[in-house]
Amino acid sequence: MAAPSLTRRLNVDEYLKSSFRPDCDFIDGRVEERNFGEYDHSTIQTFLANWFGRHDLNWGIRTRVEQRVQVSETRFRISDVCVTSRAFPVEQIIRRAPLICIEVLSPDDSIYRMRDRVADYLRMGVEHVWILDPATREGHICTPTGWNQPPDGIFVVPGTEIYIPLAEIFAGLDEE
Repeated sequence: MAAPSLTRRLNVDEYLKSSFRPDCDFIDGRVEERNFGEYDHSTIQTFLANWFGRHDLNWGIRTRVEQRVQVSETRFRISDVCVTSRAFPVEQIIRRAPLICIEVLSPDDSIYRMRDRVADYLRMGVEHVWILDPATREGHICTPTGWNQPPDGIFVVPGTEIYIPLAEIFAGLDEE
């Protein structure tokens, strides 16, 4: 089905039956375009998919990029990188809180829009929401009380073997 006009309000079924290139968020009846990733965005996304993919069986995870996540009854977010537990069945649209949702900032992303996206993930029950900014080479762990940089520059999921050093995430950009 062709993508409907982005100005027309849709219901959930219409959104789910529509195709968007690239895929779009769906927020309470509105289709919202996401900022296109540029080279830095794509490089980080690729690195993350490869990093988690190398460890997926050992860590008991599945990693997806540009995955639809239904964060509430009338809201769908397209996460840059989404990590789920292998303990749960595969879902074509993720409806169970992922283990990790990672967003990579694009030059045109606003903090306001990103805060709304992060709040959706947190309300859904995602315990690990990470934001990466290629421009500043910074990362943030997002919680209901604020955004903090990862201790010692390493993102971790407590109680698991899952980790990723911030320096390694940006190393590919720094080599270019």
